[in-house]
Amino acid sequence: MKPIIVVGGAGYVGSHACKALHKAGYNPIVLDDLSRGHREFVKWGPLEIGDVCNTDWVRRMLVQYQPVAVMHFAALAYVEESFRHPDAYYQVNVGGTLSLLNAMEREGFKNLVFSSSCAVYGNPDGDYPIFESAPKIPISSYGETKLAAERAIMAYKNAYGLKPVILRYFNAAGADIDGEIGEWHNPETHLIPLVLKAAESGKPFTINGDDYATRDGTCIRDFVHVDDLARAHVMAMKRTLNGYDPNDLQIFNFGSGTGYTIREIIKHAEHITNKKIPILFGTRRIGDPSVLVAGTTNARGFFKWTPNHSIDSILETAWAWEQKRKTSAT
Repeated sequence: MKPIIVVGGAGYVGSHACKALHKAGYNPIVLDDLSRGHREFVKWGPLEIGDVCNTDWVRRMLVQYQPVAVMHFAALAYVEESFRHPDAYYQVNVGGTLSLLNAMEREGFKNLVFSSSCAVYGNPDGDYPIFESAPKIPISSYGETKLAAERAIMAYKNAYGLKPVILRYFNAAGADIDGEIGEWHNPETHLIPLVLKAAESGKPFTINGDDYATRDGTCIRDFVHVDDLARAHVMAMKRTLNGYDPNDLQIFNFGSGTGYTIREIIKHAEHITNKKIPILFGTRRIGDPSVLVAGTTNARGFFKWTPNHSIDSILETAWAWEQKRKTSAT
């Protein structure tokens, strides 16, 4: 099995990508410091514990495993936290990416798949859906650091012949269809697991803002199943290995292309869980755009990728994962 180094492979999307890699016949080697990932999620290949900001350590891992490609997921990814601790976000998200790029360049490794975010677009003011050509005006340190990392990667492509594919995805959600891994953050800030926790507990779910210029006053978001994203990363990796053309597109949005309001997500969750979810209304959160929906023409055309999972499938797998975690904890 050909080795793939997966930086941040003990995290949410990274672990699902490892499973997809293994299923496709590759050997994922996880590099992770486990600060926000989970040892239990490393099931399909070896785990090497260390800091991506330590360039010498990353170089040793590259030399030891001789990967045919590298996937880079490692990042701090809480928007609100990034406003309070921009130093940590720049150190990890930008510094860690530069460390990885330098290690790859010094050891002669060229194939890279980078996990980016729709946060690079900031608060778009214009037509939807949002395409890759939309202005990049991030409004959080998280978005700024992901955009800075993208720009560094493209600079290394132009200067050193790096072969990158960058995936800007919207809201990753759901859980592994087999129930082996799923969403597990501490603290949890993502909408769907919080809505499902409210369904389980019967405690009210707080909607942050109901005065947006949307069809019901609540934010609109595009949700893409984590298994669909994992499959996209494998497709992107195969592109770096086979017939990579530096003049082709390197940056792609991945999402469902369909937006749901917060109220609509709650209604779908009530249907899936067969539970009534009480709601409260709070003030808007800093850094929350009113609408984020992906324009996925490039991904669908270039990779022939389409999402396999509907919003109900996302919620069903997420609910099954929450129930499994609850059972395991008792």
